[in-house]
Amino acid sequence: QVQLVESGGGLVQPGGSLRLSCAASGSIFRVYAMGWYRQAPGKQRELVAKIATGGIANYADSVQGRFTISRDYANTTVFLQMNRLKPEDTAVYYCNADLRTTSWSRITDYWGQGTQVTVSS
Repeated sequence: QVQLVESGGGLVQPGGSLRLSCAASGSIFRVYAMGWYRQAPGKQRELVAKIATGGIANYADSVQGRFTISRDYANTTVFLQMNRLKPEDTAVYYCNADLRTTSWSRITDYWGQGTQVTVSS
């Protein structure tokens, strides 16, 4: 079984910072792209940022220049540094990973349980 465990969410004032982490564990052969999505109340889940194994990252326009995605050397943990947070960043943030569980299995995406980020004064 595969697990994605997120941490680092919470309540922060506008202009503040938070750092999210997501660790993939379990029966994993190889992890490919990893990313963060978010879903605000009444809205669809949207991509925040994604990073490939080579380190190439892409961001939603709304977070470009404020958020930075990175991953560890083992490529099993992904981070999201969020700076200059705004009230509109309030959402549940979900970790996502594209991975194989064996060398012959197809690449499948997995999701974490989500972590709440609230930006409010």
